[in-house]
Amino acid sequence: MYEQVYSAIKKAILNGEIEEGAPLPSIRTLAKDLQISVITTKRAYDELERDGFIDSVQGKGSFVAYQNPERLKEAGRSIVEEKIAEAIDEAKRLKITEKEFVQIVKLLFDEEL
Repeated sequence: MYEQVYSAIKKAILNGEIEEGAPLPSIRTLAKDLQISVITTKRAYDELERDGFIDSVQGKGSFVAYQNPERLKEAGRSIVEEKIAEAIDEAKRLKITEKEFVQIVKLLFDEEL
């Protein structure tokens, strides 16, 4: 469960949904809102801090850390690589060839949003 909290907050930070310096809900408040244990929430916050996404200040709370643009880009690449690896596994399971897979990726990549 902590991984879901970690991933959701990390994604929001990487997507710019939560701005640098913005305060996060307290561990207790978030735990209550999500109806999960405080320990689970604390673990997610600890890992976010360890990975440089948030800063925690004793008695003041946790805040989105100021991000190095290169670090953000690398973190985003990591997410994309993970999703592509999942897609490749699924393509192999469905016996989609590498050539077909690459064609699909090119079509989707070139598609206007």
